[in-house]
Amino acid sequence: MPEQNSSCSREWDSSAYHRLSGPQVSWGKKVLSRLKLRGDEVLLDAGCGTGRLTAELLQYLPDGFVVGVDLSQNMLATARNYLGSEYGARVHFVAADLQDLPFEHTFDGVFSTAAFHWVPDHLRLFRNLFRVLRSGGWLRAQCGGGPNLARLRQRMDALMISSKYAPFFEGFRSPWVYNDAETAADLLRQAGFVEVETSVEPALTLQPNSAAYSEFVGTVILRRHLEEIPDPVMRAEFIAELTRQAALDDPSYSLDYWRLNLSGNVPE
Repeated sequence: MPEQNSSCSREWDSSAYHRLSGPQVSWGKKVLSRLKLRGDEVLLDAGCGTGRLTAELLQYLPDGFVVGVDLSQNMLATARNYLGSEYGARVHFVAADLQDLPFEHTFDGVFSTAAFHWVPDHLRLFRNLFRVLRSGGWLRAQCGGGPNLARLRQRMDALMISSKYAPFFEGFRSPWVYNDAETAADLLRQAGFVEVETSVEPALTLQPNSAAYSEFVGTVILRRHLEEIPDPVMRAEFIAELTRQAALDDPSYSLDYWRLNLSGNVPE
């Protein structure tokens, strides 16, 4: 998932993410189901991660081609292994920042889920995506937006300024951008897109127990934050405190996800 420039912050535990990303895949399948495809398009999967949705996308494109882009080499290695040789020359993976893509007027469409909120500059992102699309091309995407994970973020922020953890987070900048629908629509139009549609919808997600919650939050959500804490014991205590608080929620171990839907077209 594209984000900041240091090598540590761009890499993921991709095998764990592949195993844990069921919620992200389920949301992505809903976005895929809304695509109107002929089956021969050339598409960009922007922030392809471990390729679980890339494989789903290829099912809709028996005569098409997909380029999967991600900043994480670990994610791309897992994606290549996951897809294997099943799709042959119909899929290709490229390591690149979504803010600086090495393509121009190449794709019929851009598909993306669970990636854009990791990109720090959304106007630059959307301008890059506009540039890679052909005349009449389209963007259909979903990412975190609006009040996404507000409850978890409030608790996390309180921990970060506590005396125990504050020294590690001095000058730390959030790795996420959670725009509301109106802001996202304005940025898409500034980038050149027309027929823009945006919306935010709730996607409450439940984890079955404390162990599952801890692993999911630590791997999928707070990876960048945990990198700031050098002591593994203190990292575990950071997640344990958030898990303790989540146990008291109703329902327990729930994550208040909100998804921002994005749609726009390139003029003919």
